[in-house]
Amino acid sequence: MAASLVGRASIRGGSETVQMVLLTFCTIGITFTWGIEMTYCTPYLLNLGLTKSNTSLVWIAGPLSGLIVQPIVGVVADESTSRWGRRRPLMLVGAVIVSASLLVLGFTREIVAALGGGDGKDAATMRATIVLAVAAIYAVDFAINAIMSCARSLVVDTLPIEKQQTGAAWGSRMNAIGHMIGYGAGSIDLVRLLGPGFGDTQFKQLTVIAAMAILGTTAVTCWAVTERVLVASKGPTKKHSDDSPFSVLRQIRSTLMTLPPRVQAICWAQFWSWIGWFPFLFYSTTWVGETYFRYDLPPGAAKSADTLGDIGRIGSAALMLYSTVSFVGAFLLPMVIRSPADDSYTHRPPRAMAGFLEKLNSAKPDLLTAWICGHLMFSASMFLAPLARSFVSATFLMCLCGIPWAIAMWAPTAFLGIEVNKLSGAQDPSVLPSSRQSSRPSSSSSSSSSGELSGIYFGILNIYTTLPQFLGTFISTIVFALLEPGKSPELHDATEEVAGGKEGTNAIAVCLFIGALSTLIAARMTHKLRKLS
Repeated sequence: MAASLVGRASIRGGSETVQMVLLTFCTIGITFTWGIEMTYCTPYLLNLGLTKSNTSLVWIAGPLSGLIVQPIVGVVADESTSRWGRRRPLMLVGAVIVSASLLVLGFTREIVAALGGGDGKDAATMRATIVLAVAAIYAVDFAINAIMSCARSLVVDTLPIEKQQTGAAWGSRMNAIGHMIGYGAGSIDLVRLLGPGFGDTQFKQLTVIAAMAILGTTAVTCWAVTERVLVASKGPTKKHSDDSPFSVLRQIRSTLMTLPPRVQAICWAQFWSWIGWFPFLFYSTTWVGETYFRYDLPPGAAKSADTLGDIGRIGSAALMLYSTVSFVGAFLLPMVIRSPADDSYTHRPPRAMAGFLEKLNSAKPDLLTAWICGHLMFSASMFLAPLARSFVSATFLMCLCGIPWAIAMWAPTAFLGIEVNKLSGAQDPSVLPSSRQSSRPSSSSSSSSSGELSGIYFGILNIYTTLPQFLGTFISTIVFALLEPGKSPELHDATEEVAGGKEGTNAIAVCLFIGALSTLIAARMTHKLRKLS
């Protein structure tokens, strides 16, 4: 389809800071929702009676949606000729779907009871409740991936080349803020604070708040940003084979087979590290909560009426501390770590300070060393997970992982960005067409810009991030089936006592231990980058 972009992209706001906040504001709602899902959905499914091995299979939804939805939504959005723009309509539709699915997820028991009757404890009703909850989780994951894909593209479409890195940095800050708000809200007894108006359990209230958050933050970004509109050219047009969606898959496959050595090393380091991060991100909250119930709960304490809420709050308190460490690290680490492309200290400093600044910069560790140390720090922490015998020790190990997580969110992108610029010839942005003129290639032949290459290579990096999650799910399923084949005694309503709850090693801790082994391989793969320099 021959088409061209018309109009001018703009963002409301009187200053650059306000504009960046508005442009990336939807990220707060996205990460808040992810935080609630990671914190509460595993214990929630266990509370419904699902076994841990089956629960781990549910989390295929995340990587599956990332692998399928984002490329498809990208193609659909690129070809959209909506008068409201290419990204914002899909973002709003996705937000509505996520919001509705969150409400279904929070009130599955009530919905099934209203539709099918019964007391909610018979086998058929319990199966229907579990099926509805799993379907809602899949709907949330698929729809939120659509929002994420369009939100990232909106930043690229709206900002000129010289502001792309600023936009990415603000997106990272909004991400950290969203996680802190989510974990902070989860650690508060909302039922006591807000009353039963939004639901009679912690989880119900959080799903209602998350539904409002994703709708509100996405609406703010869509209101603040004006997109350029894709207008189809009038008259007969020739359809080229390269315009088909399958051309994207062919291009990714071709690039995958011919990755430059340094890019391949970056991708493999990401692959092995994410085998370790997957169980941590999805099961650490449940692990901390179960550790508390196994070892810290007073022997004579009565069983709580809202065990799910208790474990969620306990886990959220630990995650709040972890996210605070990660948030501080994300802001401070760039100041003490030398970026591979950082030459800011050479920008004509005062002559009296030039020598001092040069010595200071040379004393900083480089980013490659920091990335390797991050892998090793995560491995060391998770090797100790099976030995944790208290809430304090489990929380301490989680907090130690905050620094590696901050590095993991920074280093792969930085190194791949450098390689992409090298492969693109590091063209001077001042001689490239403005990103506000067109985000689509012209029909005439021209050399690839760094933006075109970054789309291919960052898409491949996402594949190396997604596939480990399938492998992690498979490993978790086997571990849970072998060590804890039944229903979780800490969470399932039908279990009156924790039979043997303190006997044996927690299955989640074993998954974290296996992830630590994988991260050691990631450290080795990362070290190869130095040899390939």
